Amino acid sequence: MDVIIAANFNRLLTRRRVLAVEEAHLPGRVEHRLVAIGLDGSRQLLASGADFYHSPQVSDCGTQLAWIEWDRPDLSWTRTRLILATLAADGSVAQVQSQAGADEALQQPRFDASGQLCCLSDRSGYWVPWLFAEGGPRKLPAIAADHAPAPWQQGSNTWLPLTDGWMALSWSEAGYGHLALRHSVSAEERRLAHAYSRFRHLCSDGKALYCIGASPSCTAAILRIELATGELTRLLGEDTALDAADLSRPERLLYLSAGGESAHGFFYPPRNHAQTLDQPPPLLIFTHGGPTSACYPVLDNRIQFWTQRGFAVADLNYRGSTGYGRPYRQRLQGNWGVTDVEDVLAAVDYLSQQGRVNPAQVFIRGSSAGGYTTLCSLVTGAGRFRAAASLYGVSDPLQLRAVTHKFEADYIDWLIGDPETQPERYVERSPLAQAERIRTPVIFFQGLRDAVVLPSQTEQMVAALDDNGVPVHCVTFADERHGFRQAAHLAQVLEEELAFYQAWL
Repeated sequence: MDVIIAANFNRLLTRRRVLAVEEAHLPGRVEHRLVAIGLDGSRQLLASGADFYHSPQVSDCGTQLAWIEWDRPDLSWTRTRLILATLAADGSVAQVQSQAGADEALQQPRFDASGQLCCLSDRSGYWVPWLFAEGGPRKLPAIAADHAPAPWQQGSNTWLPLTDGWMALSWSEAGYGHLALRHSVSAEERRLAHAYSRFRHLCSDGKALYCIGASPSCTAAILRIELATGELTRLLGEDTALDAADLSRPERLLYLSAGGESAHGFFYPPRNHAQTLDQPPPLLIFTHGGPTSACYPVLDNRIQFWTQRGFAVADLNYRGSTGYGRPYRQRLQGNWGVTDVEDVLAAVDYLSQQGRVNPAQVFIRGSSAGGYTTLCSLVTGAGRFRAAASLYGVSDPLQLRAVTHKFEADYIDWLIGDPETQPERYVERSPLAQAERIRTPVIFFQGLRDAVVLPSQTEQMVAALDDNGVPVHCVTFADERHGFRQAAHLAQVLEEELAFYQAWL
């Protein structure tokens, strides 16, 4: 039996053990369980039977345990359950009760200073904190906005109950992150760290709040914020070395897409003090991965690379992205390869009509799921793009579905549909199956150790375009996996991508 101990360790000092989600590879199946691991190596099973477990949390007194669980085909951001249990003297679980979990997704359970259970729920349309106590659930005072991204990984901390009824909250409005202290009864608010636009990994020692913050001029910094005064100290991290005249800052991008629905993103105009633009610039569309993810208005040196070289960049949070509420996130259900593509094409139209970009010089790039949106955009928007780049991008959803792991086993079906009952969708939305409709030059980047998008998938796509006479180029890296890590390779990707685009300007 192959056992993997993963993720959100919660130290239980009274029993000198940690809590963990255990993944066991058994014959014909993968099983997840909630376990306690003693410092002496002993193991105690706490919960089993659900398909997935997430975010175990123990009360300060050590007598209560909460966690999130769900079963297939639900996903961590579609429908989950909040479980509360009593811990016996020997550390075993007793009196297990489900606190919530109808048509809602829950995440980040926490016990407040009085031992009451709180949790983020999107039952109101946004992930906001709720109190689960006698008398039923009660929404705590909070802005109507997402207070967390989709819970893809263990260990997220985007909100914290503090003492005396105060909470530390981070949330996203129109894509911009905010941080504040808010009282759970009076709703009094104290805004913090105004210069930053994204906040992660909140924690507190009772005197100060600590987090990783980012801003349009800083990729990431470790911040200490005094709870009493709000005084901020940057413990680690520096602003960009770019001069203010060369730094392109994000502008909110809000526009109408298909059906009159709104779509979001950020626009970065070209910025280089040594260049003077006398006409609208070329546009490069960024499509993020996930696809249930998001882009943020923080310093991204890849974007600055392009804006320094005369390109405008549109970093899109197409419908289906997180950070804009549950209905916006759910818009991608059954619509992957359609809704996201509509938003790409609508963004091109909007920026062209505004005179911000040259509609005859539009390029598009994306990685992983963003590569899929990029390739689908080339199928649907024939003739709209001068060239494109796919970085370890999905070109055939069925091939991705065949090799995916348990956590994402139902993801493709949620995004597109059941291939048994809706096989035509997989043909219509496969860039590989629709390769004859693509006439745009494409450059591919692929890691040969990629176990998510297998190299063979990219090889097939390259061969199909080449057979159709479409200019195509493929760059491979022998020692890269899904998502490039080595700095030299990241630099090479940008340089080769730029050279490829310049041939079609």
